[in-house]
Amino acid sequence: MPPFKDEQIIIIAPGSETTTAQLGLPESFTPARLRVRSRMFPAEKGGEWEPYKVRRRTDKAEKRLVPQEEAEEISDMKKTFGEPEDDEIIYEEDPVSEEGAVWPISEGRITNWPCFFALMTHVYNTLNPPFHTPILLIAQPAWTPREHEKLTQFFFEKFKTPAFGLMDSAIATAWAYGVHTATVVDVGRDKVDVTAISEFIPHGTGRVVALPNSGGEAMTGRLLEILRPKGFTREMCEQLKRSPICEILPVGVPLPGTPGSTAQEVITNPAAAASTGATGSGPGRRESAAALGIAPRGPGPDTEVGEEQNGEDENEGVLDVASIVAGGKMNEYLARKEREKQEKAAAKKKGAETAPIQARPVRLPNSKRERNTFMYEDHALLDQLKSMNLGSKGMAEAQAALDEGPQKKHDLPEQMESGEPRSAIEANGTSDFLFSSHTGPIRREIEVGTERFQAASGGILERIADAIHRTISSVEEVNKRSELWDSLIICGNGSKIRGFKDSLMSTLQTKYLISPSSATIFTSELPSNMSTPAGTGANTPQPQLGPHGSSSQVNPLLLAATTGQNAHLLHPNNALPSIHSHNAHSSHGQTPTSIKLARPPEYFPEWKDVGYDEAAFLGAQVAAKVIFVVDQGMSKGYMTRPDYNDQGPTGIHDYSM
Repeated sequence: MPPFKDEQIIIIAPGSETTTAQLGLPESFTPARLRVRSRMFPAEKGGEWEPYKVRRRTDKAEKRLVPQEEAEEISDMKKTFGEPEDDEIIYEEDPVSEEGAVWPISEGRITNWPCFFALMTHVYNTLNPPFHTPILLIAQPAWTPREHEKLTQFFFEKFKTPAFGLMDSAIATAWAYGVHTATVVDVGRDKVDVTAISEFIPHGTGRVVALPNSGGEAMTGRLLEILRPKGFTREMCEQLKRSPICEILPVGVPLPGTPGSTAQEVITNPAAAASTGATGSGPGRRESAAALGIAPRGPGPDTEVGEEQNGEDENEGVLDVASIVAGGKMNEYLARKEREKQEKAAAKKKGAETAPIQARPVRLPNSKRERNTFMYEDHALLDQLKSMNLGSKGMAEAQAALDEGPQKKHDLPEQMESGEPRSAIEANGTSDFLFSSHTGPIRREIEVGTERFQAASGGILERIADAIHRTISSVEEVNKRSELWDSLIICGNGSKIRGFKDSLMSTLQTKYLISPSSATIFTSELPSNMSTPAGTGANTPQPQLGPHGSSSQVNPLLLAATTGQNAHLLHPNNALPSIHSHNAHSSHGQTPTSIKLARPPEYFPEWKDVGYDEAAFLGAQVAAKVIFVVDQGMSKGYMTRPDYNDQGPTGIHDYSM
């Protein structure tokens, strides 16, 4: 078989929420060029699938003006084919909506095979590869050997590929980091996989596969459990989890506004606290309301005790705009929103004229603010507007009126930037451009309190930490356990939440880490070439057993018990040659003395900007370069078409990585 080229190789990484793929290996490995949602939609014809939601609607508002002769010709054609004359049937793809979507992968397992095969076909057709293209598929740990055979048969017979390979996702992650021994913690959508790898071989014993109630979906559910009384929906909590204001604080860090937090100070001046929010007298004691994310105290508009507190508090919950629009009150809501925008603009203009010039307040970080806001893309409201058949212009008008996001400058025509009146713009026909340019999602600004810090509460981090401890403790090679603790790799899109990795490391260190000084209580960890001290002191090691030529009075027992794991901290001349024997343990069997994250690779500049949460795809690129191009099948990293014809799908077990 002729060797493969870089531009011929396909890599596919199926995931529960996102599937990534790429055709060709670039000179410098980059993140996946193709990203699709791991869902398909049932088509009108049974057994077929569509990649996007297909809507069938009757559009009466959008009728094209045509000459009389052409109109009569169209009418005759409709009569011939039995189509209605008044209404025009329109089919359109909605790439945003997920109404009626089927997700074929759940907790890392393939639960709907026809839908999964349709997803793989969609990915393959989107890449549009040439002939003679090998495929490398990143396999999930939850897939069984029988499922590997099923996948092999599908790819060989469906796409006529000349070569096919399967690579374990944990092994691919180790290839990306360039480490042969590591503990890979893959946090996915609705599961967590923990794999101990020794010399590029995964340990099957003790491997935690698809740990439930611990992935990104569990954190979304936790936010929903806390915020549901305030009117939040699941989609709101999902977008909140992905926003920058959602953060997981390390163990022991108090929430803002609670006793013990750094932002909480003792109030020494009650009068100043009641009026300006300052905790005491003197310069620099006043806390800006904008920095704290709360309304300032005092009388007047836009304050906590001002004119807006008239019995209707909108901060108690989230306003259900979709129900207002569906109830036929959209015009009233739009009018109120327009009135509020005008009042706020007038108040800001008046305040800018009267307020004295002040120094810009210091903006507190998110972790010290009691309240913060994020932009929510209301897809439910967008679907509600689409079902109302408002037409293109009416749809754009409704979107422009309901959108609370920042207006982009290029969305406005030049006439509006120059200050031309709206009537003149409409007369010139520019309003059509204005409304047609606003085709994005409907954004709403939503305020959240300290609930945004509690996504991983409820024992999620503790369950993951316990799984890591059980996986490493199950490794039979005791001398490998310390290296596994010192080479943790936390990856997966579920770990992208701000502060997740630091909080998980803090949980591990709090629960399982012991200091090296306490290691002397474990006499079984002493080297076997040293005798146990007796009560008479006759067998107590003498100072001459310590460092040669050294006058140090360090206890040699303490030194012997800690040298194995802390040799890098000692001076080279202070090493103990007699201790570094094959009988010396580098750490204790069950409890680590150090827990560290593996150092990510530094020679892939394209990955530094996006992070290594999808490191398995990077490792698959490295592996594909080695097995398809450099090695050319000598190490049996992939199965060829002749091998498949001879052995069938069961032969994949001899070629998988």
